[in-house]
Amino acid sequence: MGALSDQLMVATLIGYLVAMLGYAVEFAFGRVAARELVTVGGPAEPASPPPVGRAALAGRLAVAITLVAYATHVATVVTRGLAAHRVPWGNMYEFVLMVCLFGATAWLVLLATRPAVRPLGVFVMTALVILLFLAGARLHTDAGPLVPALNSYWLRIHVSTASLASGILLVGFVVAALTLIRFGYDAGKRRFPYSFGDRLPEAATLERLTFRVHALAFPVWTFAIICGAIWAREAWTQYWSWDPKETWSFISWVIYAGYLHARATPSVKRTVATWIAVLGWVTMMINLFAINLVVSGMHSYAGVK
Repeated sequence: MGALSDQLMVATLIGYLVAMLGYAVEFAFGRVAARELVTVGGPAEPASPPPVGRAALAGRLAVAITLVAYATHVATVVTRGLAAHRVPWGNMYEFVLMVCLFGATAWLVLLATRPAVRPLGVFVMTALVILLFLAGARLHTDAGPLVPALNSYWLRIHVSTASLASGILLVGFVVAALTLIRFGYDAGKRRFPYSFGDRLPEAATLERLTFRVHALAFPVWTFAIICGAIWAREAWTQYWSWDPKETWSFISWVIYAGYLHARATPSVKRTVATWIAVLGWVTMMINLFAINLVVSGMHSYAGVK
């Protein structure tokens, strides 16, 4: 089962990579029929159609390949759990697998509700491919039992919600970055990456989508931190010890809370608020990679060879 999971992971990575190329063709050559992706309140408006033209065939094919890769991704996680005889999120490699799985889930839900976002899949797939490649090349470990410190029912709750929030925030980061690119293009910037701006939806549309994704993810991340504190009380006799991972989780929480507050404050420019959201994802990546691989602490259970 462990070997099968590893093979399925490679198939998943290849599938997302091929899907990324299909989305890229549609993004580069497709003709956008309508740019409005999200309603602004008031009476509900019909969802915008996806891009049209010959390149749209590449987009539809990319969606089909994404679904196949998603199925192999689910199979990767399931077979990993069967091989280890436990929940499949007990080390850093498995955690990244789960983050990417939830990120792909968030993307497919978004795509089902707003078909016009389809060409943006090139950026979501790029993020998934990079993370999965790093997981396979740098973080992989053989399936095995949990270290004793993680053998708790709180693992099922805390880590699963943390990976769920991280997966949604991954999509939120992608949309936030595209929002800034579009804002820059509208301000007259034409150098890379702002040259992509003319292929993107309106900045206001992307900015609203950024807010909605982060507003969904923030309560989940909050719940994950609370569960982690309760688990810490059971394992280490105190709710909070300012361990590096706890500290950076809290830093991320504060920044995302700051983003939501800035987004709700009329005097704060939307570009400033969106940069705060991007900064939040940077802290998430520092917590995931730098803290786990470089800094030693009470959460040093990465399981990396």
